[in-house]
Amino acid sequence: MSEDYRRIADRIARDIASGRLKPGQRLPPQRVFARRRGIAGSTAGRVYGELVRRGLVVGEVGRGTYVRAAPSPSPGRALTESATTAPVNLELNYPFAPGQSELLAAGLAPLLRPDVLAESTRPAPASGTPAVRSAAATLLTVPGWRPDPGQLLFAGNARQAIAGALAALVPPGGRVGVEALTYPLVKEIAARIGVTPVPLAIDAEGLRPEALATAHRSAPLAALYVQPTLQNPTSVTAGHQRRSELATLVRELDLPVVEDRIWAFLRDEGPPPLAAYAPERTYVVDGLSKRVAPGLTAGFLVVPEGRDEPVAAALRSGGWTAGRFALEAAVRWIGDGTVARLVAAKREDAARRQRLVARELAGFTVRADPRAYFAWWELPARLRADTFTAAAAARGIAVTPGSAFASGQAAPAAVRLGVGTVTEPELTFALRELGDIARELS
Repeated sequence: MSEDYRRIADRIARDIASGRLKPGQRLPPQRVFARRRGIAGSTAGRVYGELVRRGLVVGEVGRGTYVRAAPSPSPGRALTESATTAPVNLELNYPFAPGQSELLAAGLAPLLRPDVLAESTRPAPASGTPAVRSAAATLLTVPGWRPDPGQLLFAGNARQAIAGALAALVPPGGRVGVEALTYPLVKEIAARIGVTPVPLAIDAEGLRPEALATAHRSAPLAALYVQPTLQNPTSVTAGHQRRSELATLVRELDLPVVEDRIWAFLRDEGPPPLAAYAPERTYVVDGLSKRVAPGLTAGFLVVPEGRDEPVAAALRSGGWTAGRFALEAAVRWIGDGTVARLVAAKREDAARRQRLVARELAGFTVRADPRAYFAWWELPARLRADTFTAAAAARGIAVTPGSAFASGQAAPAAVRLGVGTVTEPELTFALRELGDIARELS
């Protein structure tokens, strides 16, 4: 009998792999499935259990069994690669401002002269060039903090800057503290460099200092990765007092900190980076992918004074240094005001899209900063994120389940909505559909 139910499960698995059974499609109730196939009800239960075990379907009592929205991503898949072909993709989040291509083209034109192009296509060191260090320091300056150009290093993108910093700070087998809900690629980076992410509790201001202290005293951490401004996925921002408390604690624990500021450009006010509170131990990561565009970008890494060589070595050994052409383009886009104009346009765009979220999902529990390009939706009671994600996929909408962000805790019944990539009409349509789905499944 055991082989019989596994063979039946194999046939269902082939139907899912071939696309005959599509993501989000509901399987018949077990008793109906058993009757159609002429098998016992207990055998049908085993088939469905086997499909759940393989991660092909998700089921809930009273709601049914659904084909999962997408197979689990392979360990090597980067987040810039979509796991879905859904027409409306709210997983990826790359905002595009009106007139963006024209602005970028004007800045690139001087680089296409043969004499300039020859220089711009030569290899660049991890420290970049004096011109790009000066331009990046100017771009990253905010009230209360200005980085020293001499402390800047450059990676191909912000993800590679995170990888370089963690590889330099955390030895293989070491532990790095991360927020309990964190940027998913950090978990993948940790796996690749052989370190263990340790989930730390968060609240309405992000990382809780007492959670960090408890985890470190339980078993020492080698570093901390944190997003104090517009934390992904919750969009919360730590205030001055919380940052001061964290700075005091990491000094007491002698912990280096990797501070991710990739979305911080959307806030034009608020407390300065954690690096302003603990400059001697904070490694600041930023970049151009969200400010400008994902296809031609550079990652910035501001390191504490005297700490540049180990990080530069990690960037070189990992193959994570920036291309010189991207750095030269960044110098021109920063210098001619292109980046500033794109930032202003994207701040307005994000605020407009968050108003759509607030309007279309009114009555639901949605956590979102009005300046962010993402929203954290805590689903209605008893509605699982996998079920909701599968049902959304069946209507052509891709969302990210909370499990993608969970760093060791039980998967939250929530989804993240990335609202920056699709057009506003597409976003409005998707939000209305998602609201309908939540009401139907609740």
